[in-house]
Amino acid sequence: MTGVRVVELAGIGPGPFAAMLLGDLGADVVRVDRPNGSPLAQDPAYDLTNRNKRSVLVDLKSPAGLDRVLALVERADLLIEGYRPGVAERLGVGPEACLARNPALVYGRMTGWGQDGPLAATAGHDIDYVALTGVLGMIGPPGGPPSVPANLLGDFAGGSLYLVVGLLAALHHARATGTGQVVDAAIVDGTAHLATLIWGLLAQGSWHDRRGVNLLDGGAPCYAVYQASDGGHFAVGALEPQFYAEFARLLELPADAPGQYETDRWPELRALIATRFAARTSAEWRTVFAGSDACVAEVLTLRQAAADPHLVARGTYPTRHGVTQPAPAPRFSATPGTLRRPPGRPGADTAEVARDWGVPALDPADRPDPSERPS
Repeated sequence: MTGVRVVELAGIGPGPFAAMLLGDLGADVVRVDRPNGSPLAQDPAYDLTNRNKRSVLVDLKSPAGLDRVLALVERADLLIEGYRPGVAERLGVGPEACLARNPALVYGRMTGWGQDGPLAATAGHDIDYVALTGVLGMIGPPGGPPSVPANLLGDFAGGSLYLVVGLLAALHHARATGTGQVVDAAIVDGTAHLATLIWGLLAQGSWHDRRGVNLLDGGAPCYAVYQASDGGHFAVGALEPQFYAEFARLLELPADAPGQYETDRWPELRALIATRFAARTSAEWRTVFAGSDACVAEVLTLRQAAADPHLVARGTYPTRHGVTQPAPAPRFSATPGTLRRPPGRPGADTAEVARDWGVPALDPADRPDPSERPS
């Protein structure tokens, strides 16, 4: 994406991650940081979602600051904002104002509830969005509450990734026609879309609308997590008969064990598999399943994953600028993503961006009062 210019109006969560992904792919991303930042912001040196970006510090509530941002917008291909509906308009950087300055601009809007609907103006976070879509209700054991999948499923899968897909599709259209547009990426829409396969299974009667009793939600003994004698866990995904046969052989299940898809005997089969796993340590099971087609993987912590031989061989978790972090993805044969810049401190690149983008630099009188910045 070399040559693509992106303006990111600073926020938290899915917007910054989407902009990071574009930066990983080679786009020139300029993050417009606010003088007082966000109360949820982490140490800038470790905010990896701000890698491969440059930062300018601008007070959007001042006339001079608004002019500087609109000057960047004139020269941008893409814009990302994650405010509540109506906030960008009140600040003077809504779609109408920005597209008036740059008709070919692709304006990306990242929200939880969307730009309209009864909940559009209300606050929320990942857990709320995935709950309302029905997706959170699918995750967890049948006898307990839903399990919270961090903020990966809503914010980043249903939010950031869908925003990036929309931005790239709209950029293709803009370059072909010279006409920009608005991309409304709502986490509730993206998360619901992620469950398309499940909705098809539900329609044909192959999915029960309750958790922990289905093929892919831990209900099936051949697709579940089991504990070894030392407390370690192993994920079993032996769905196909040939893989399950290999799994059963290596686990040494008895010949009279319940069949893989004898659903009425699933509790019996699950208990049998759990008993077998509890008889050996994690190290022993690693040896048993190593190199096999049993579809068994150890459940690792983040630090353990960074040291896993397969992921080390692929360079999945490189250490750059003193911090171990995920490598850019996906991988390209001709235009690979790179980790060019560490996370930038707010405002550190203001002069550099002004020079490279050909916009007026901030005059000292326009700079926010340092006393107004958070300590």
